[in-house]
Amino acid sequence: MTEDTANGEGRGPDDVTPEGEGAEQSASSTPAGSDATADAAADQASVPGVDGAFVEAEGPDVETTDPMDEELQDLIEQTRAEPVEGDSEHLADLKRVTAEYANYRKRTEANREIERQRAVGDVVKGILPVLDDLDRAEKHGDLAEGGPLTAIVAKLRTNVERIGLVKVGAVGDAFDPQVHEAIFQKPNPEVQVDTVADVVESGYYIGETLLRAAKVVVDKPE
Repeated sequence: MTEDTANGEGRGPDDVTPEGEGAEQSASSTPAGSDATADAAADQASVPGVDGAFVEAEGPDVETTDPMDEELQDLIEQTRAEPVEGDSEHLADLKRVTAEYANYRKRTEANREIERQRAVGDVVKGILPVLDDLDRAEKHGDLAEGGPLTAIVAKLRTNVERIGLVKVGAVGDAFDPQVHEAIFQKPNPEVQVDTVADVVESGYYIGETLLRAAKVVVDKPE
């Protein structure tokens, strides 16, 4: 065997050495490996953040931080369950102010109604002498049932009642110094308490306001 044959010069074109095969395999595998490396580097370069935006990663081991971690959640729940010191005092102050305002509104509305009743009463006071004359006429029989003035008197009394005028004082009522004015007193063994024996002049209320006390004769027990 000659030296050239020993060095491989006698090999044909189809003869492939193992070294050639290894070179081809290395050459064919290199692009795929490069692509995988590039993709991994790109994945490590950026990771999705909390709001979906990408943030730069510092290394291969990337951990996203949850803004509402367990400790923060526990703190929020504790705050809701246990009010901050001083909140109870502020709540008590708020309730007190609310109650005072509600009472103020009630007093204001009540005073407004009283003023309205007084205004109506000032107007109605001018009618009281007319009503007194009608009562006296009725007592003396001048307003007989079916008479010409009966219907007029009934209409007048109905209208004054509609505006809130209420008559006070009737025979047989227990004497009440708040609404009765005793112009005469006489003993009566048949009564147990001071009792109205006669009404000289009726008293009147307008709403809760006393326009005039009733002038009455009082029977007193012996």
